[in-house]
Order: sequence, then C-alpha cells, then structure tokens
Amino acid sequence: MSPLKYLTGYPPHLLDRVQTLLDQGELGPMLARKYPQRHAVQTDKALYDYVSGLKQQYLKNAPPIAKVLYDNALDLVGGTLGTNTFAARVQGNKLKRKNEIRIATLFREAPAEFLSMIVVHELAHLKEKDHNKAFYQLCCHMEPDYHQLEFDLRVWLIWREAGQT
Repeated sequence: MSPLKYLTGYPPHLLDRVQTLLDQGELGPMLARKYPQRHAVQTDKALYDYVSGLKQQYLKNAPPIAKVLYDNALDLVGGTLGTNTFAARVQGNKLKRKNEIRIATLFREAPAEFLSMIVVHELAHLKEKDHNKAFYQLCCHMEPDYHQLEFDLRVWLIWREAGQT
C-alpha cells in the first residue's frame, strides 16, 4: 500500500512535496510548528461537552445527540476517523431517534484543530448525510479552514504511520 494512501486524488505536486518532507524527516517538525497545541479534550464527557457546544453554536435545530465518545474500534485502514450513527427504534406507538458520534481514539493525541475538523465533519452529517456540496459548505461554515485542516490531518496520519513520531 502506498505510503501516501490518505492523499489519493490530490495533485502530484502536493504528493511530491509531502513525500520529500517525509523522506527528509521534516514532516513532523513542520506539522509541529503549524499545529503546536494539543487539545485538552481527553475524556468522553469532555468530548460530549465540546461537541454539544459546537452543535449549539452552529446547529441549534439539528437533532439531539444521544452519545459522543472516543472509540478504539474505528478502523484507520478503511479511512474511518469518526462516525455518526443514526438509530430509530419503535417504542410503543412512538418512534425514538438517537444520534451517536464516535471519534477515533487517536484524536486524543491530535492537535486541537484536527479534533475540531473531525467534530465539524461529524456534526455536518446531522444535516447532510452525503458528502455533497451542501455538506462541505456546512463544514466550511462551522470551520472556515476546513479543507486545509482536512489535508493537514491526512498528512499528519501519514507522518504517524511512517513511525516518525
């Protein structure tokens, strides 16, 4: 598998730049200079509060979130960094809806901006289920640097997997 597997679809000049930085051992220091702060959201309760605050700020009319937690089982090989699950259950004559957001545990160690980007992505799924134009517009509304953060997060994942931590 390609060492730049998280960057498939990006232009060759970006791939070449990332590969050069990786080969020279400069990728980690560059990311550390750009994103020096690790976040303080370390527990599931703190994560729930963090997500709820962003939801309240940007998506007041979106369905409520029943559960938010860090999940060890999320599969980076499949590209899953977070999930937003929707469950509907019939209880008596009522339909109960529950939304859950799960974030990959590796984001406990991530820079604050990357956690924000993943949370924004999962919150956007409350309104838009598909990755379409409206979805990305909503992401950019909540996090103006969304696309740059997504790219940098992919680069960070490559650096971590290369074992250059």
